[in-house]
Amino acid sequence: MAYQSLRLEYLQIPPVSRAYTTACVLTTAAVIWRLITNFLFFGPVGFNFLFNMIFLYRYCRMLEEGSFRGRTADFVFMFLFGGFLMTLFGLFVSLVFLGQAFTIMLVYVWSRRNPYVRMNFFGLLNFQAPFLPWVLMGFSLLLGNSIIVDLLGIAVGHIYFFLEDVFPNQPGGIRILKTPSILKAIFDTPDEDPNYNPLPEERPGGFAWGEGQRLGG
Repeated sequence: MAYQSLRLEYLQIPPVSRAYTTACVLTTAAVIWRLITNFLFFGPVGFNFLFNMIFLYRYCRMLEEGSFRGRTADFVFMFLFGGFLMTLFGLFVSLVFLGQAFTIMLVYVWSRRNPYVRMNFFGLLNFQAPFLPWVLMGFSLLLGNSIIVDLLGIAVGHIYFFLEDVFPNQPGGIRILKTPSILKAIFDTPDEDPNYNPLPEERPGGFAWGEGQRLGG
């Protein structure tokens, strides 16, 4: 019964989120692949890995089921655009593994598209969604981690959000980011699955983490 419930929940995850999350988990068992899968590596299995997997699963899925609902090609294009910028910027700051930065980018884009959602972090902090990436960066600092990775994710997320959501709506603004037609032909399908049950995107976020506590929104 537990296996069937887990299987059904797994199959409910939209395709891009399911593929990316699964790849991140599977590559922990194959060290050699880390050389070519820098966006899938989150370190050895432990607290940091679990923490990142929770945020990756949650915000990747909410984006795909929310503002990218029915726009799989646009979602894939955001992955490609963000990955390209991170790889380029990473060369200047000597960053090799960019999985955490990619997660922060997803969190940033979601938070800017849901500015009125109230968040709760470990039951200690209450704040509006746009502050979530900065709260996560502060948490990384408290754990003794470098914040360069978080700053890179925030920077790339902001560039994407500005070019996609802000600049085209300004007087004289144009849409610079255009999803290639080949991606639309591959990923976009006209038919909706009537049994698909998406997570609501705009809601007070948080994974339960122990009795009466919520993890990070």
